[in-house]
Amino acid sequence: MTDENTQVPRLRLRFPLNPWAIGAVVIAIVVLAPVLSILWIAFHPTENIWPHLMATVLPRYLTTTVILMASVAILTAAVGTGAAWLVTMYRFPGQRWLTHALLFPLAIPAYVGAYALVDFLDYAGPLQSMLRATFGWASSRDYWFPQTRSVWAASVVLSAAFYPYVYLLARAAFREQSGCTYEVARSLGVGPWGLFLRVGLPMARPAIAAGVALALMETVADYGTVYHFGVQTLTTGIFSTWLNGGNAGGAAQIAGVILMLILLLVLIERLGRRNARFHGLNRTARPLVPQTLDPLRGWLAFVACAVPFAIGFVLPVAVMLARSLQAPAGWLSPGLGDALLNTLIVAGGASVATVGAALFLVYAVRMAGRRVARVVLPVTLLGYAAPGAVLALGLLVPLAALDHRLADGIEALTGHDPGLLITGTAFALGLAYLVRFFGIAQGALDAAFGRVSPSLPMAARSLGRSAGGALGSVYLPLMRGSVATALLVVFVDCVKELPATLLLRPFNYNTLSTRVFELASLERLSEAAPAALVVMAVGLLAVAMLARANRS
Repeated sequence: MTDENTQVPRLRLRFPLNPWAIGAVVIAIVVLAPVLSILWIAFHPTENIWPHLMATVLPRYLTTTVILMASVAILTAAVGTGAAWLVTMYRFPGQRWLTHALLFPLAIPAYVGAYALVDFLDYAGPLQSMLRATFGWASSRDYWFPQTRSVWAASVVLSAAFYPYVYLLARAAFREQSGCTYEVARSLGVGPWGLFLRVGLPMARPAIAAGVALALMETVADYGTVYHFGVQTLTTGIFSTWLNGGNAGGAAQIAGVILMLILLLVLIERLGRRNARFHGLNRTARPLVPQTLDPLRGWLAFVACAVPFAIGFVLPVAVMLARSLQAPAGWLSPGLGDALLNTLIVAGGASVATVGAALFLVYAVRMAGRRVARVVLPVTLLGYAAPGAVLALGLLVPLAALDHRLADGIEALTGHDPGLLITGTAFALGLAYLVRFFGIAQGALDAAFGRVSPSLPMAARSLGRSAGGALGSVYLPLMRGSVATALLVVFVDCVKELPATLLLRPFNYNTLSTRVFELASLERLSEAAPAALVVMAVGLLAVAMLARANRS
């Protein structure tokens, strides 16, 4: 019998439960869950069709994807690096506004550019119609014209949409280089091409490689562009195997191939610059002084920079404006209003949730120490590397099973069938947006936390502030601009996202991106144009902020 005065020793946890740590672990699990789900489904399919895929469609999907990636890599590297070199190193007509205008194609979804290019170049489009009227040709048999729906046309559209990734990073790398290096090279007789190939390009190679890697990730993730051009890639294979074939296991196996391709791409990019180390001379190094080109070379430089801007921005905007003017009633369509409202709700909610979760995770990981940050932060970037179709598959299969069990449980308790509460609403779509764009918010906020002096939150904590109090009273007031930027960028990406939206949206639920896709697929481009213009206008807000941040 135990004496009443005897004290039973309390068990003390060696690692005390920290709500910040628990929350960070939960967020990391949510972000990683779709990727792990894909791997599980791929290795444990209900019906294993991997041998059939290997013998039939998978080699074609993989070959086409690799060809498309190679084409986009070459074009984006050449256009982005060349344009960045010209606007940084030389003065020529239009150089100042082109410096910012070359970023504008980031506002245009690649699938909108595809619709515009096909509409402009097709047989019934303005270009071929003008050629027939000018030369008196009666039909397509009287002349030769390049095939508009091909892998090469898709490469041009994707390159025009994604070259700004390379341009932005390469321009920043060129601007950070010392002018003294180039003056020494010129004094040794190195010409313009030698300066580029032997001085500028080697020092900017890590930045260029990172930009090309981003462009290739977006290329692999694209669905709307390749679908419109009739190009069969791994992403279109996920749609056809899952939706047309009804085999989630086979689609997950194709998604696994995409993930392997993405990881291989990241590995090659990092190995390629592993031993490359280039450093500026010092903080007082002389900045670059742009050289003024003679009139002929100046106008050639203008044309070289204006062409990608025209293909990536001017053409889509002009075609969509012209199409919207042909059917102005489309602006008053109830479908457009519903799609706009749905987009604002799901994209707005997802952007707030994404930035809030990223803020919580980054702060919690920073409090835990550098070792944890090195492990957790890079791992949670996997969601951004994975294409939207892959994440949608990884989310929908487990969420659908959970949804059915939840509905069955509620019906058993209440006698009322609530329906599908998760996949039958926009919740699953918002969750996919959070996973897909978590890496963007995390990167922006991690950099913002790094700019706050550690002495400020330490002083707040010494005055009795809790961890949450220090976040609210010290960090957030100093990071308001970065938080707002992250919200805007994530919101814009949610508005433009197409593959995940197509797969996870509820029935009869349209966003702006799916409305554009559906109407354009039915060759009703005049009705799709208003929604496309709204998407582009939203994208321009983020690009304008980006251009302002990178102002010379």
